[in-house]
Amino acid sequence: GRMSIMTARRRKSPEQIVRMLGQADRMLANGADVADVCRELEISESSYYRYRERYGGMDVDDARRLKELEKENATLKRLLADAEVEKAALKEIAKGKW
Repeated sequence: GRMSIMTARRRKSPEQIVRMLGQADRMLANGADVADVCRELEISESSYYRYRERYGGMDVDDARRLKELEKENATLKRLLADAEVEKAALKEIAKGKW
């Protein structure tokens, strides 16, 4: 239905994903299969395998650290972009001066 599409759209944090994988592991240990797990967690099997590949060996602390790194990375990218804009502006100014 429409609800499951909405939940699929929302980005999950690494912490949420690691918790979900932990839940999945418990379910699998109790004899559930991947399809059951995906129904229960309301994710697609392709999402499940993607999460598994990316966050498979992580615990919640690792996930938290990853989230911090991603945030720092985004900030650095923004700063770099600003610096590039500034550099371009300075070049234009220099051209006008001489």
